[in-house]
Amino acid sequence: MTGIAVHPEGWKPTKGYSSGMIAEGRTLHVAGQIGWNAEQRFEHHDFTGQTAQALRNVLAVVEAAGGTATDIVRLTWYVTDKRAYLSKQREVGAAYRAVMGRHFPAMTLVAVSGLVEDEALVEIEATAVLARR
Repeated sequence: MTGIAVHPEGWKPTKGYSSGMIAEGRTLHVAGQIGWNAEQRFEHHDFTGQTAQALRNVLAVVEAAGGTATDIVRLTWYVTDKRAYLSKQREVGAAYRAVMGRHFPAMTLVAVSGLVEDEALVEIEATAVLARR
């Protein structure tokens, strides 16, 4: 694991993310990934399905650079419907763990009015820190 989670003493425990991450190595910035497949087609039209695919896409870029899920130190989520995210947290959490395991980097979720691809419900960008070679 490249990153070390940081949690200030006395703060309530976080659920599904870290307050901060310390990492050293080569930085990989992953562009926002949406819920379409490698052929840029949406196989899922629901929030959870698109989230799982977007996470798989993020991980594919990290793995193409020689990393793993545990090298991801930050995720930024852009969602078009905050209520959809909140109402599907259990399912989204299960989809997250299926792709990323129990690695929870620093995360931010931002509700937006829309994404470039009209069919996209979520876009996730990442920062990973890969071990020095």
